[in-house]
This record gives sequence, structure tokens and C-alpha cells, in this order.
Amino acid sequence: MKHSSRRPEQVAEAIRQVIAEALAREVRDPRVALATVTQVRVSGDYSHATILVSVPGDDSEKARALEGFSSAAGFLRTKLARTLTRRTVPELHFEVDRGLENAARIDVLLGRLHPEDPG
Repeated sequence: MKHSSRRPEQVAEAIRQVIAEALAREVRDPRVALATVTQVRVSGDYSHATILVSVPGDDSEKARALEGFSSAAGFLRTKLARTLTRRTVPELHFEVDRGLENAARIDVLLGRLHPEDPG
């Protein structure tokens, strides 16, 4: 039973690796050139995969990158179909990973609560 509970994590990691490699070597869209795949979440029935991507820049650049990912989704699904050993390939949904931005904001807030001693 323990083996099957790790299966979604294994599928998510396989998807992350295939997409990251395709971005580095095959996807030529300049909107996604600087993006990094940070995490993949797969639904319990494997029909949907949410891909979190880190994108440098402001909100308009992040929006353009998401458009680029949407444009490349068909190509990436085809790549996954050739690589994964699953009967179905999940629908791909892309989201900007705001983890680093949130961490920086928390650091600023904590710094205001506990200013460092000057002496």
C-alpha cells in the first residue's frame, strides 16, 4: 500500500523533469525562456497537472509567460505522452509560483517586528 501512495509524487516528478527538459532544449517561445518549473501537483485521478513556474519580472511579464505556457501546452502534452508510461496524459495548468515573493514579504514584515540591535 505504501508504494501506491507515492505514485502521484512519482508521476508529478516525472512530469516536472520532462517539462523542465523540454523548456531548456525544445521550447523556443521567448515568453518562457527564463521560467523555471518549481513544482508539479497531480490530481488524484491523474487527469490534471498543475505546474508551478518561477518567472522573473513584473506581473505583466508573468502574464506573458503564462500565455507562452498555454501556447506550448499541446506540445508539452505530446512530449509527456511519449515519455510517461500512463494511458492518459493529464491536462496541463500553469500557475506562477509566488513562494519566493511571499517569503520575501514575510521577511520584511518580521524585520519590522524585530529590528536588529544596532549595538
